[in-house]
Amino acid sequence: MRVRVVDTTLRDGEQAPGVAFNLEEKVTIARMLDRLGVAQIEAGTPAMGEIEQQAIKAIVRMGLKCRISTWNRMLWEDIRASLACGVRDVHISAPVSPIQIRYKLGQSHQWVLERLRQACLYAMDHGLRVTVGAEDASRADPVFLLEFAFLARELGAERLRYCDTVGVLDPFATFERLAWLKEKIDLELEFHGHNDFGLATANALAAVKAGAGWVDATICGLGERAGNAALEEVVMALKHLHGVDPGFKTERLREIAAYVARASGRQLPAWKPIVGSNIFAHESGIHADGTLKDPRTYEVFAPEEVGLERQIVIGKHSGTAAIKAKFAAYGIALSQDDAAAMLERVRAAAVQLKRSLGDQELIYLYEDYLLHQAAGTRSAPQAVAAASQEKRPESPLPSVQPL
Repeated sequence: MRVRVVDTTLRDGEQAPGVAFNLEEKVTIARMLDRLGVAQIEAGTPAMGEIEQQAIKAIVRMGLKCRISTWNRMLWEDIRASLACGVRDVHISAPVSPIQIRYKLGQSHQWVLERLRQACLYAMDHGLRVTVGAEDASRADPVFLLEFAFLARELGAERLRYCDTVGVLDPFATFERLAWLKEKIDLELEFHGHNDFGLATANALAAVKAGAGWVDATICGLGERAGNAALEEVVMALKHLHGVDPGFKTERLREIAAYVARASGRQLPAWKPIVGSNIFAHESGIHADGTLKDPRTYEVFAPEEVGLERQIVIGKHSGTAAIKAKFAAYGIALSQDDAAAMLERVRAAAVQLKRSLGDQELIYLYEDYLLHQAAGTRSAPQAVAAASQEKRPESPLPSVQPL
């Protein structure tokens, strides 16, 4: 099975409220996506105007290996704007659900078919490769959707994009509908899912299982409302859960995720699947102990595969194995008794600070432990937390580098 990804970060992703990439950012993201291994980049909507067109032209001039396409309505002026950008691939989108045809367009189903015909023929007459999008397909009448698909094939469209525009499908319905469509028509299928119910990635995988050879995604799921299927999730799930390798250089995933987050003015959550720093951060004593013995006990793939590093985090839930391993990295060998005593202090400090502890804070706690041990006294939990934050003179202990 071969699955190819259309990345729409620069089009659907940028349509997320409050996101506005400048030309340099769009060019950089396109270059990173190409190096990552996407088959096609949906670079934007030329009908938006001159600023958008300049960015698309700049991306086209880069000579990337992947296809560069634009998003268009069923309007000749949209397609003319795409032609002016120098692209060879255009996507022509048409609403297909009753609610969108009636209330968004104020037209009939027959009008949609006729406008699709005119737009596709116009694009192909000008030498463009065309894919057709069935917008809001998940709420369309199946009979009309099939008529729409047959027309797209008749006109010479390369594939049909099935859009779950408002994210109302679940994986079971996605599989049934895409499998039905695949059986009815000999046309390549592409799935475009939104994440309103948190199911976009699952739906993309179900669409692939049903026979869709193309899936749309955005970096970190950036997109309108709750976003789209997250590219990094789709790619890694295909590879590790379904044995389908889309040929991505996955070690670049964290880098591009961080860049898109900055360019969109958003945080990259530590708990984000695949590229969040917490996915390879282990604090729980049982988890850290198992990971130290064999990372496969609590890691489904290696952190290096997505450009991350493993972290043993020291905090309230740590155990003595993690404490000993962390201090061994500092060049300090703790006995079991020392580790148990340090663990008590670490937990007290973590509760007071309401977070895990950093390297220098652990060294401070160890210094306090040595001082009180030498004096035969015992430090109070409050003093332990305070000691972790106060400024100290240069320590005689080894200098600490972050792990």
